[in-house]
Amino acid sequence: MITKFDSLFAGHIDMENAGYAGTAVNDRRFPNEHLATVFDKAEAMAKLMDRLGYNAFWMAEHHFQYEGYECIPNVLMAALHLAHLTRNIKIGCGFNITPMWHPLRLAEDYATADILTGGRVIFGVGRGYHTREVETFGSPLLDQPANRELFEEQVDIIFKAFNNESFSHHGKHYTLPPEVPYRGYDLKELTVVPRPLRLPVECWQPIQGGTARAMDFMAKHGIRGLIGGGSAEGGAMHRVVLGWQEAHARIGQQLEMGERLCFGFHFYLAKNREQGIREAGKFYEENMKMFGELRLVRALSDEQIEIMRDPKRAPYAKLPRIEDAIANGGVLCGSPEQVIEHLKALEKRYPGLDRVSVSLSVGVPKSVCLEQLEWFGKEVLPEFQKAKVAEPAFAN
Repeated sequence: MITKFDSLFAGHIDMENAGYAGTAVNDRRFPNEHLATVFDKAEAMAKLMDRLGYNAFWMAEHHFQYEGYECIPNVLMAALHLAHLTRNIKIGCGFNITPMWHPLRLAEDYATADILTGGRVIFGVGRGYHTREVETFGSPLLDQPANRELFEEQVDIIFKAFNNESFSHHGKHYTLPPEVPYRGYDLKELTVVPRPLRLPVECWQPIQGGTARAMDFMAKHGIRGLIGGGSAEGGAMHRVVLGWQEAHARIGQQLEMGERLCFGFHFYLAKNREQGIREAGKFYEENMKMFGELRLVRALSDEQIEIMRDPKRAPYAKLPRIEDAIANGGVLCGSPEQVIEHLKALEKRYPGLDRVSVSLSVGVPKSVCLEQLEWFGKEVLPEFQKAKVAEPAFAN
């Protein structure tokens, strides 16, 4: 049963000329004063969601993006600030890109946030997808096997640091502690001080390709998964759910369909689906321009990616449209009643699913973000809160 509603804000600022006919991604450049408005936007969204009873507000770690799409470089620092401005909502790290950190610094920073916020920050890890970011910080991304190898060793270290009073690690990339003398003895073990107070640490990771290796690694550490890709029959989301069950079965855990997962959607509410398509189409297209070239949309050809760079050709080319995404179940668009119907169908199909993330495409201005989140919070979210309250009475 769906009982938790989250929203992921990757950190986009307000921008004009969205869509295939709008300014090309690589031609966007904003002054520092405008890039800094991302924090006011995040604050307004988090406060609104807190008031309306959302479960978690997620932010993404990104760097160097003068184009204005993902402008929050330190999620833990921002989460600590937002936790002090809100009462109940959790703040999620969606996600800290571990190849851009020393794993022990990341473990320490999370532990600090856990303690100072009373457990309201949710941990999250990812491998990264921007070469400009990951490679600049001295880690591999073009070499995908090397990136995964580094990521897995780093996450192993983080969980050792969380779960053990003292630990050591001897791997390909890290020897911890270093073999040095210290204050009259040879250093053999380390202790993260302080460690998180709430153990085991709740940790999330995005699932992209859905390989058996990736899901086996997540299952081993108890990491939960965020997936998108469409919820239509036979779609990418369903295939990941089946693979997720198989990965846990291999370590002796039997999961219900959807358990320990969050389904992620873009959404846009309107009086009807047609109006929603007219209003949200340009934002869907801006999202496609931004993320398609990063190979996060696997169906795109090289020719389509090239065309999306040209505002004169793109509007008339055969490119992904919001109508296709709605049909595939990746975008929830239409009236509140239509969105509720879709989500209720998901509940029936995936009885273990308890969490959904509903987010807005890059380019959606602050005023519209707040309007959409408020509308969803007032007309969609209560339908699932009612079921949550009614469940104990039904059981009796």
